[in-house]
Parts: sequence; C-alpha cells; structure tokens
Amino acid sequence: MQTKSISIALAAFAAAFFTFVGAAAAAEDPADVKFKVTVEHKDQDCILCHIQSTPGIVKQHFLGKKGSPDNAKDYVGCNDCHGDLHIEEDDYNLAEMPTPKTCTKCHKDQVEQFKAGKHQLAWFAMKSQQAWHAQPASIVKQGYAGCSGCHKIGEKGWQGALSGFSEMTHDGGKEAGEYRYGNAQCDACHTRHAFSKKEALDPRACSNCHMGFDHPQWEMYASSKHGIIWQTDPESGRAPTCQTCHMNGGNHEVRTPWGFLGLRIPTKENVLALIEVAPSLKDNLTQLASALPSGNYVDVDDDPQWTFNRALILQAAGLLDDGLQLTTRAVEVVLQAQVARGPDEFNAERDRMKAICNNCHAKGMIDGFFVASDDIIKQVDARFAKAIQAVQGLYRDGILEKPEGWEYGPDLLQYYDAKTAIELELFWIVLEYKQRAFQGAFHVSNDYMHWYGWSPLNRAVNEILEEEKRLREEHEMKKKLGMLEE
Repeated sequence: MQTKSISIALAAFAAAFFTFVGAAAAAEDPADVKFKVTVEHKDQDCILCHIQSTPGIVKQHFLGKKGSPDNAKDYVGCNDCHGDLHIEEDDYNLAEMPTPKTCTKCHKDQVEQFKAGKHQLAWFAMKSQQAWHAQPASIVKQGYAGCSGCHKIGEKGWQGALSGFSEMTHDGGKEAGEYRYGNAQCDACHTRHAFSKKEALDPRACSNCHMGFDHPQWEMYASSKHGIIWQTDPESGRAPTCQTCHMNGGNHEVRTPWGFLGLRIPTKENVLALIEVAPSLKDNLTQLASALPSGNYVDVDDDPQWTFNRALILQAAGLLDDGLQLTTRAVEVVLQAQVARGPDEFNAERDRMKAICNNCHAKGMIDGFFVASDDIIKQVDARFAKAIQAVQGLYRDGILEKPEGWEYGPDLLQYYDAKTAIELELFWIVLEYKQRAFQGAFHVSNDYMHWYGWSPLNRAVNEILEEEKRLREEHEMKKKLGMLEE
C-alpha cells in the first residue's frame, strides 16, 4: 500500500483523477476544497494505491453518490465499508467484505425490508432443492457460474428441516465464512462500486437473473405492452417497470401472491372437502388437514378437483408422501423457504398487487385479469396432474424402478437428473412449460403464455401418455416371454 511518501508524479496523477471523477469542478470553490480535504483525510492512501491496481473500481466509486455526494460530510470512503486493517499490498485478505449488515448503518429500513422478503431466502431455497446436492461446486457454490450466481442474493447460513431443525436456525456466520465473495446481497441490484439507485430502478437490472429457461420474466415484460411502452418512452412514466409492481414505494420485500412455482398451500377446508369425492381417503385427509392453515383464498378458493390435482403435483415433488402427509422436504421447501403461500399471505399480496394495478386500470378490469390468469394455472395443473398419474402408475406397478438414493419416484426436484425420458418430460413441464404459461399470463405476454407454455405443455403431456402406453405394452410382452424376474 502506498504511503504519504508517494512520488510527486503519482500525486499529480491522483489529483487529476480526483478532478475528473470527483465532485469538484473548480479548485477555487470552497465546497470543493472541503470535499477534497475530507476525502484525502479518510482514505487517501487507499485511493492512491487502487488507482494503480484497480482503477476501474476507483472510477466507479467516484461516479456514484457515495463517492461524490452533494455534501462532503456524506462521503462514504473505502474504510467505511472495508475496515482499516488492510494497509499493505500483501494483506488484502484483511479487507472486510461488506454484507447487508454493513449497509444497515445508512439504509436500515431497506435492509429490514430485504430481510423480511423472499430474496433473503434465495440461497436457502436453492439448497432445499434435491438436485442442488448433485451439482458441481462451480455451479451451485463458490464458482457462481450457475444457480449460485443469482441465488447468492440470499443470506448464507440458514438451516432448516432437511438439516434436522424443526424451526429455521442460523449458523451464526459459519457458512458465510467459507465464502470471501458473494455475501453482499445488496450489490446484486446496486452493483459495485457506484451502488447506483438509478441502475437498480431500471427493469434491465432484474434481467440478469429473471430471464431464461424457468423464469423468463424479463423477456415476458419486454415483449408486453408495458415493456414496449417503457422501452420506447422510458422517461414518461407511462408504463410500470418490474420495480413498480414488485417493489412499489421502494419496498425491498419483493413478494408475489403465487410465488415461483404457482402453488399454494392447501387449506384445512380445501382438504376436508376432498373427503366427499374420495371417502376412502378420509383418515389420511383428516390427518393432513390438521397440519394445514384455515382460511379462504381471494378469487381462487379451490374446487375439490383442483385441490386433488395440486396434491398430485406436491406428491411428485416429494412434498406429500404416499399417505398424503407433509414430508420433511415440504416443511423446508414450502414453509421455511416460502416457495408457496398460505391464505393470509396470499390474500395480502394479492390485495397489494391489485392496488398497484388500480393506479392505471379500473377495478373490474383488474379482477377479470387476475381471475383469467388464475384459470391458466388451474388448467395447467389439470393436465400436469394427468401426466403425473401416468408416471406414478408406472412406479406403482413396478414398470419403473426407483433409482438408488432416491426417496421418491417420480421426483420432480431431481430435475434433469431423472433417469428416464418420460420423467424428463415431467421436469420440462414443471420448470419450463408451467412456468411460462402462468407467468406469461400474469406478465401480459400472450405469446409466451401460449406458444412457449400452454402449447408445449400439451405436447409433453400427450408424449408422456403415449410413452406410458408403450412402456406398459413392452412390460406385458416381457412378462409373456418370461423375461422378467418374479
């Protein structure tokens, strides 16, 4: 690290740099002098060294409000976020890496909102997925080249049911201590080192993660009327952005009624209503109902068939067992990682979203839009359940065998590690086609809803039913030929 004995040439270069990217415009301005003195007093040594080693970072810092505030007293220096232990070139590991706790000093409300929201749980939710455990570390851990690259917005260290905890606990920093980078969730949207509010308010800031295979929200938004208006006339405020709807008023919770998978927690009343259509399951359903919340969902309270269809989906995901009871996986994925909502949360988020829409649209139009989009989920679930039943029957009749190490078969949360083509189609349905159908509907992207969601969903279901028929015929032929062990 450079000290006050820095050369005259380097000092001149640093002064020029301050002039270029700092707040000053004229050296004679008293406010500029005050600002410059404050900066040099706080972290002159850091700046003079990093101008050489990481010039881009220094430039970004001074382009941002923290490095070039309106008032000198508001300047946020390197030491404010990284501490003052790193003073030599070879002790860089002593520089503290910021976390949301660092940001709390100035942004308490935003950090508290973040901690109450779904992004806070993103890392925990990723680890709750069965497929995560079989992936290379470069994809799901420190490489940040795949799942972890986006899910690092969530706080590390949460432990849930799959780790043996009935209530969520925190390891107190143990897991985070294994990672030098990736613990600063705020910079997922307010990127280093400018930490620009303007950048985070731009819908393109969300596109880095909310795009592609299973959640192409950016593509859906960009191709919708809302997105087209924003792209052609971004300064007018005529169209909502991602932040308008999902972070209204700057709220950092970022919650939605339906959640990522378009699933809800069945209510006690929903499950008990199934007894009338499936009396043989009365004991199992009564036991399940006792573990579920009571209440009604706004607009979309279930009919028995929809509840049954969703129960099949939950079974295929390993969230309900063969006896229709909640599994340990369900406790972690649904209740602790909050992948699905109960009626109170669903209704509150629904009302909040409708109120946002009502700023531009009439209430009658909003109610009709939401109910129509809900029906997309209902129709998708009906077809998906039919495909799941077909594959479940193959397991039940011994035509498919549960792979070694699998607790459930089929298991949607094994993702692309499924061992048969027919189960891979189930994976494509749950993470691509269903996602695009229901998310496309809610994001007003007609083509995504239909041709990228609904249409391939129906093709996949038909192929699953055809493959089931073929596998059964093949199995019967092998039996007749004595090719199967008794």
